[in-house]
Amino acid sequence: MRVLVVDDDPDVCSVLERALQRDGHTVATAGDLVGARAALSAGETDVIVLDLGLPDGSGVELCRTLRAERESIPVLVVTARSEVARRVEALDAGADDFLAKPFAIAELRARVRALGRRRAVPFVAPLLRIGAVEIDLGARRASRADATVALTPREWAILEALAARDGRLVTRASLLEDIWGDHDEQHRASLEVLIARIRRKLGDDVIRTVRGEGYAMGGP
Repeated sequence: MRVLVVDDDPDVCSVLERALQRDGHTVATAGDLVGARAALSAGETDVIVLDLGLPDGSGVELCRTLRAERESIPVLVVTARSEVARRVEALDAGADDFLAKPFAIAELRARVRALGRRRAVPFVAPLLRIGAVEIDLGARRASRADATVALTPREWAILEALAARDGRLVTRASLLEDIWGDHDEQHRASLEVLIARIRRKLGDDVIRTVRGEGYAMGGP
């Protein structure tokens, strides 16, 4: 898998490059947004590990640009600023996961592997229609009132997990386990942000909340 690490600290880039190479990944590094865009233009990238605090701007800008260009490369944001507002901003911009510094290298490696699996093995399902919304999970295409809607890999993962239950309840714990592999507070908050973002993009009828338990595909 081809991983791009974007961080203005050369030591961080070096440590992550060695760790990810031990997992068999091909790793490119960049220290700023200009370098990141050049690396993305130079060749295909499967996963981006992105610091938010860069010398020529915020990594949030790169997320927004990628999603505006309909680019679905999974993005794992890493930052020393772990406030909820910062996490929400990154997820709203199109990031797929969030890891606060300092972090365990083993956890970062696991999250990169998880994002890579989601990109490499798409879920195949029939075409879903919910009101004015059409969702093709196999092709990863979504539209609302005939207008194409861009979704991030993490948003697709949530829709896939819900669609696999065919309208039945999926508990929060099950979603967290399927998508992140754990149930920690950070991921619970991220799940709520992503569910809200899917509804904002596709409409409230696409995902319903089962109070105190979890979520299900479709309206009430």
